[in-house]
Amino acid sequence: MTSEPLTLDVRDDLRQGREPLPKIMAAVKQLQPGQSLRLLTTFEPIPLFHVMAHKGFRHEARRLGEGDWEVLFIPSGAEGAEPGAAAPAGTPADGAAKPGASGGTAAEDEPWPAPARTLDNRGLMPPEPMVRVLEALESLKDGEVLEVFNDREPMFLLPELEQRGYAVRMEKLDSGVRLHIRRKKVTPR
Repeated sequence: MTSEPLTLDVRDDLRQGREPLPKIMAAVKQLQPGQSLRLLTTFEPIPLFHVMAHKGFRHEARRLGEGDWEVLFIPSGAEGAEPGAAAPAGTPADGAAKPGASGGTAAEDEPWPAPARTLDNRGLMPPEPMVRVLEALESLKDGEVLEVFNDREPMFLLPELEQRGYAVRMEKLDSGVRLHIRRKKVTPR
């Protein structure tokens, strides 16, 4: 078992507006069995906690000076792991599965209604776009569609939406992406 955590500093990526999730997932793939990941970031990455929990990691976070954060992601199989932190059955192995263009069910292939609400998150720094989307979804009624404009593909948001039972249709634009989000319909068998 490796005792030294692998350290990854994504503070510069975040300050430059770059999406750090690919770098974080690449670091996770490099971990040895039982090895932890020490992540340095500019905010408490709450959405990432969910992603990593599905990959079998619990976390310990603490604020550093200057508003930065240090988060230690510890394999749930390691000593002291919290029960129930392992990935549930049926969870994609990489935890970062992106919802497809239709959500994958026959019901989601049907035409969607016009958006009931639109959010323009362009120009906002992480994690504000994700926070705004999750807040907006709380007030969305069943069957309604939320339209979102982002500067880039929201890599933290997509697995979170999948976990919460939302389907996403995403279109790449010349300047960013447009998403349509609505709760998945349950297709009777």
